[in-house]
Amino acid sequence: MRTKRLVLAGVAALALAGGGGTALAVNGAAPPVAAGGTAGETVGKTAGGQTRETAAVRASAPPAASRAAGPRVVRPYQPVEIGRGAKMGLLPEGRQNYVVAREDYAGSVERAKGYAGDSIRPESLSGGLHTEGDDALYTGAFRTGTVPARVTLRIDGGAEVEAGMLRLPGDPGWGAYHAFGDASAAADTGFTVTAYAEDGGVLFEQRFGAPPAD
Repeated sequence: MRTKRLVLAGVAALALAGGGGTALAVNGAAPPVAAGGTAGETVGKTAGGQTRETAAVRASAPPAASRAAGPRVVRPYQPVEIGRGAKMGLLPEGRQNYVVAREDYAGSVERAKGYAGDSIRPESLSGGLHTEGDDALYTGAFRTGTVPARVTLRIDGGAEVEAGMLRLPGDPGWGAYHAFGDASAAADTGFTVTAYAEDGGVLFEQRFGAPPAD
């Protein structure tokens, strides 16, 4: 299992099953801190994830009927099944604070409550990658004045895929996204995440480059 992140802003706790991962940092940001965490958990500021993918992307996309419908509204701390045994939850504490876990979801939430983190810039998003077995899980947060109608992820040289989205009730000004890819190709290719308005216009777009070699 490997976790690769480029750290810019935002907070996330990643507690997927397995051993320790690899955390990276750019632009002078500090790498994730596993304070109080367990093996297999990474807690830190997220906004750049790194990946390798080819044109063939196995992604977890919402049904066609739900596309362009905007994020699913969920309760604070609610464990939401996002596929392949993983759960995602959004926290009201901190800024752009979310957790993704396969094991000990409740413990991951409790630990994440203590991390205030740094806000990602307005009209921007974060991104990260976790690989385990055959799966590559891309997650991140978006912060925008207009709630995105949809978010897509495009691997360099590959197809664009739909990401699932979650946000808290009311007008929190942020939400999180998730999509699955193929871990066998997830190491040295970048990806681009794009948020769209209801009319199809681009709200913002962020490319995350390939990670440095281990």
